[in-house]
Amino acid sequence: MGEEKAKPVMNGVWHTVKPFVNQGVSGMLATFVIQPVDMIKVRVQLGQGSAVSVTKDMLKKDGVCAFYKGLSAGLLRQAIYTTARLGTFRYLTNKFKAKEEEPPLYQKALYGLTAGAVGACLGSPADLALIRMQADATLHLDQRRYTNAFNALHRITANEGVLALWKGAGPTILRGMALNMGMLASYDQSFLLFKDKWCFGEGAAMTGAIFVSGFFAAACSLPCDYVKTQIQNMQPNAEGKYPYTGSLDCGMKTLKSGGLSKIYKGFVVYYARIAPHVMMTWIFLDQIQKLERRLDDNTLLTENRESI
Repeated sequence: MGEEKAKPVMNGVWHTVKPFVNQGVSGMLATFVIQPVDMIKVRVQLGQGSAVSVTKDMLKKDGVCAFYKGLSAGLLRQAIYTTARLGTFRYLTNKFKAKEEEPPLYQKALYGLTAGAVGACLGSPADLALIRMQADATLHLDQRRYTNAFNALHRITANEGVLALWKGAGPTILRGMALNMGMLASYDQSFLLFKDKWCFGEGAAMTGAIFVSGFFAAACSLPCDYVKTQIQNMQPNAEGKYPYTGSLDCGMKTLKSGGLSKIYKGFVVYYARIAPHVMMTWIFLDQIQKLERRLDDNTLLTENRESI
């Protein structure tokens, strides 16, 4: 009797946490594949040259391994950030769909903003460690500060205090909100448009929705991403003063010195990172869900046989 009562409870718990686990795992797998492009994007934003020149320089100095510097921080970030943001979005939309209704676009946008804020706030320390490690890889070997994500978090806390882990949290959260609003809302809406109104097959609808959501995610979030990178990587000058007093100051100074072209520097590389990451996240998630369905079907079949 105890086992019969425990089983529905466990199933209920898994049903609740499953969107978070699935999204987190799919995001980590996608990050492993896309890490080299992300590394190039950060170096372009730090003013080290074009995507082509940065790639050539990295290969010449450190080989292929240079593209995976900071991978541990990237995976840690996805384990926290993507699990929270995509899991929250899917949880909210599933609650709405339980009423047998499809959320309107504005509702999906609000869910995306909420999910982005939650994920970015929780994942900000890991995101800081990732940016620091990627910038660290540009230094000479004897000048590098961090060995892995946990070492970076420990050293930042020890040298700068716990609150320093949320340095740049403002633009990080804004970026997360902008990215999720652009990516998730547009993905769901365009998928329905391609599939139901334009009668695309599921695969074609998914592919089209991925590119649409990738574009809107990149266009909405790149300004915040640029500011976030500058804030998280800034160092004090000889007088102990930082180049920017905050996110707004950074954004205004950037616009004043270079205009929108500067703040959108690296857009092609950024889009090339966002779109494939979105694509692979959804592909991995689809495969994980298919595997779960097969396992559930096999479990149900086994239970039916045992009951007979």
